[in-house]
Amino acid sequence: MKKEKNLAEKITNLSERAPVTSPIFQDKLVSKVNALTFNNHANSLGNPQNKNFNNDKGLTLNHKSVVEELVKLSASKSTTEFYSGIYSLITQNIDSDFIAVGMFKEKSKCINLKLKDKLGNFYSTKVFLKDIDNPIIQSFQTREVIFKDDVNFLKLAYFKDNAVIILPLVSVNKCIGVMIIEDKYARQNTTLYNLIANFAALYSHNFDLLEMSEEVINTDSLTLLHNHRGFQEILSNEILRAETNKQKLSIVMMDVCNITKINRELGHAKGDEVIKLVAEKVRQSMREGDIAGRYGGDEIAVILPNTSISQAKYVAEYITYSLSCCFIDDVGPVKVSVGIATYPDCSDDKEKLLILAEQAMYISQAKGYKDGMSAIISSADFNFWDDAALKSYAEVIGKRHAQLGVNFEEELISKFNSDHAVSGARISEIATSLAGAIDAKDPYTKGHSTSVSKFSEALARAINLPEDEVERIKLGALLHDVGKIGIPENVLKKEGPLSDEEWSIMKQHPTIGAEKVLMPNPSLRDLIPIVKYHHERIDGKGYPEGLANGDIPLAAKIVAIADTYHALVSDRPYRRGMNIEKAISILNEGAGTQWDADLIRTFIQIAPSLGE
Repeated sequence: MKKEKNLAEKITNLSERAPVTSPIFQDKLVSKVNALTFNNHANSLGNPQNKNFNNDKGLTLNHKSVVEELVKLSASKSTTEFYSGIYSLITQNIDSDFIAVGMFKEKSKCINLKLKDKLGNFYSTKVFLKDIDNPIIQSFQTREVIFKDDVNFLKLAYFKDNAVIILPLVSVNKCIGVMIIEDKYARQNTTLYNLIANFAALYSHNFDLLEMSEEVINTDSLTLLHNHRGFQEILSNEILRAETNKQKLSIVMMDVCNITKINRELGHAKGDEVIKLVAEKVRQSMREGDIAGRYGGDEIAVILPNTSISQAKYVAEYITYSLSCCFIDDVGPVKVSVGIATYPDCSDDKEKLLILAEQAMYISQAKGYKDGMSAIISSADFNFWDDAALKSYAEVIGKRHAQLGVNFEEELISKFNSDHAVSGARISEIATSLAGAIDAKDPYTKGHSTSVSKFSEALARAINLPEDEVERIKLGALLHDVGKIGIPENVLKKEGPLSDEEWSIMKQHPTIGAEKVLMPNPSLRDLIPIVKYHHERIDGKGYPEGLANGDIPLAAKIVAIADTYHALVSDRPYRRGMNIEKAISILNEGAGTQWDADLIRTFIQIAPSLGE
């Protein structure tokens, strides 16, 4: 917290002097450059706005051109890009043999100098403040321009007799470094170089300020790790780098176990203590180059660049071992659930990677501990259709769906239809998960498909249908709304009546479910009449085909009643669920017009035993 406070104070102090929302305010910077007072260490060239800078090499560059070029460079996205542009500006117009830039590092009390010559070669060196005889340090400390007829002070064998100008980089009355330009006619061009150096100092200072502010914006105040926003930005960049370099990348996601219970029974301060400890141990256990962030309230995720699944497991094991050795008063040893997903093995999509890591984390949570250690699960370790995997998938979808831009229902259906060899019992389990994922799109219909299946089964048994037909109706009811995968969420979640256009979209879901989901799977095609016609009416005013009484399959009539009943007794965004008596009254009113009258009479008899 102290570190964060100091950083915040530093930014506040700087921003009061030089507020910034981008690396450089171009308009203000241009006016500032035009108002600069230049040092005159040699011959004055008069008004630089009206005259050209020149030397005996016959090259000229006027003040206006310099400013125009510098303003263009102010859009640079990094200091490296900016100073490369400065180098090009000078070497192309002044024919300089090299340019060097040195930035002061407070921690090490030195100037890190980087030199680039006309052949594109780079040289680096450090000049420490204690080297008071070095003209670089003298220029930095006195903030004065210094001319040298040789560069022996650089201690580079390649350059000896070159004449240079050393310019302090001063911004907001603070020297942040130096710039060195090779030019034997430097005394004639002092004003030009002062202009460039002042501009460079302003850019560097503002860029550093922006980076510091971004650091605070993207830092979680409790753990001092990257917050969710910062983590997401870094992950996007790291995945792009992994793709470019043809490397793997792993995500390790950890969930602090029993944190809700700790917060409830011991208070949130104790819960924060646990989360801070986990963050600290993660920070200590990471390798160089790994990045950690607070992904959720009690979830911490680590990005492991250039790391395979097996390597990620090793890192995760080390972290969990470190945590198992930590004891907190009233809590005991700290335990976490751990999930891993790897690019590109598990997915090449960022959102899918995060979902798979979170799903693996939930499975780890379900498996618990062995010998006191957390179960570390990779998304490559489990069968997609395992009970734990299906349950965890539905949990993740329900928790994250509103935030996702990836259509996971489409992927689930693809897997659903690619598995033709599963048994009837297994199909039922898979259909339950598929229905749960669809229902998760709308918190007000959570569990709707399962309830409709239960009500439909009860009505089918009440009219003594054969057992195989009961099972078919039960499964068809479970999938009756599966076509809603193709309906936009703004239509599904709209609070209040739908417009005509929205209603025409909503009415497509029975056809989508029948043709897109069921038709590709031979073992499910006999469910098509149930899914496609459960919104038809006895009076022929239903959809999608306007079938009348005799043309509507019995199974679809059964599901239609069960679907309506659950909708009536369930809460909706615009009303509370009705009591059983009111729901039965509405069913009675529609008997013979909207629903089959005989089926309504039977359903009313069993409704009180179904519950809400």
